[in-house]
Amino acid sequence: MKSALKVKRRDGLLLALFYTVVGVLQLVALLLLDVKMMWIGALAILSLIAAYGLLLGRKWSVWLVVALFFPQLVFGVTSLSAFIDVYALSSELNILLIDVALAMFIVLSLVSFVYVTAKRETFQ
Repeated sequence: MKSALKVKRRDGLLLALFYTVVGVLQLVALLLLDVKMMWIGALAILSLIAAYGLLLGRKWSVWLVVALFFPQLVFGVTSLSAFIDVYALSSELNILLIDVALAMFIVLSLVSFVYVTAKRETFQ
């Protein structure tokens, strides 16, 4: 798979997969919630651009991941906080799955940020 996609780095492929999934899910959230929340669409498009850059090993992708971390963190924390406030840790399975997915998103965003910043010289 690495040679078919002409990927320079395997870790870049995993990070690109993460940012692709995040971008697609944010586009779905934009369509399901409210189209007026254009900042979610901007985050989604920037995530997809970061995925492309990480996949091909572009040096600008490191700075995009760093810049994207802080708005993504705010998005994840406020979304998780809103779900907890509105549903008060409901025992319904779908609400619990959304809470777990948002928590995983926050953790994986932090891990990808730390990894990319620690390995920034090798990405460039």
